[in-house]
Amino acid sequence: MPKKVLYADDEPGLRRLVERGLTAQGIEVVAVEDGLAAVERLQREEFDVVALDHHMPRLDGIGALQRIHDMPNHPPVIIVTGEQDSATAVAALKAGAFDYVLKDASGQFIPLLLAALTGAADAMRMRRAKETAEAELREQRDRFEQLAAERAMLLREVNHRVGNSLQLIAAFLQLQAGSSKSAPVKAALTDATRRVMAVAQVHKRLYTSNDVQSVSVDQYLAALVEDLAKTDTSEAPALSLAAEPIDLDPDRAVAIGVIVNELVLNAMKYAYPEEKGPIRIGLKRVNGKRAMLSVEDDGIGHDIKTVPRSTGLGRSIVGAMATRLGANVVYDAAHSGTRVVITFECSAPPPA
Repeated sequence: MPKKVLYADDEPGLRRLVERGLTAQGIEVVAVEDGLAAVERLQREEFDVVALDHHMPRLDGIGALQRIHDMPNHPPVIIVTGEQDSATAVAALKAGAFDYVLKDASGQFIPLLLAALTGAADAMRMRRAKETAEAELREQRDRFEQLAAERAMLLREVNHRVGNSLQLIAAFLQLQAGSSKSAPVKAALTDATRRVMAVAQVHKRLYTSNDVQSVSVDQYLAALVEDLAKTDTSEAPALSLAAEPIDLDPDRAVAIGVIVNELVLNAMKYAYPEEKGPIRIGLKRVNGKRAMLSVEDDGIGHDIKTVPRSTGLGRSIVGAMATRLGANVVYDAAHSGTRVVITFECSAPPPA
């Protein structure tokens, strides 16, 4: 039920009847003589609902309704008319009236007017409550988007700085390797440089991408393979990559990169004792949510029952990274050279 109502009618007797009838229901009523007076009063005070007689001097109900609708946050309007013609009701509703009520000279329409006023007030309260809730929701969404953008910017900055720091460390290791006169020390420092750069590539991908939550592993591996191919320009092996588009979180992408780095370095060192040969890296989806990474060569082969060709550090690193991935590492005994297969869980492929 409304608390405060503005009622406009050019008949003094009906104004008094309406005022008494609504006041008896606990409603504060302000009664004015025409539409112009109603508009002027509404500009100075707030009302829950406005009821306007259809025919009034100076400004009739429809004219006043149109002016009220031009006001911001205006209350709902009820048109009151003595005409039985439905065209009047249609015109009032088209003009924006919430409802209309047929009146009579004796005031018997007052209960109907009260019901219409109550319905209009309740509907307006619900509408404004909905608008308030929607505004709060928009504000929260905008705030969330702002926080997400700030977080993404901070993550890019962090990845940028981490990437720069890793590249600086790699440069120091490379300088140290260049100044060392010991071949084993030089080789160990070179391997350490490549491991650091494999991690640095992930951070580079993150701060140069719009997505700071995931890494496109296929693109990352392409850059990593390109870097590995440059490491031994005098006798560069034929490195090739066939990778399907797969996105992973940064931690798991680092694990993939380190594994590929170790397996490729191992193949470079031991697969072809006499001359360099092909080393192939593959990445593809299998069974929807799983992926398979493979590194293979056509060299002298690898029997896991015999002493490993490497020093063991690379195998330990591969094992640790595979555990981080939750992956299975399998050496393909049927392959003529060496073929290592790692299968792991990944996200579902994007919809076609």
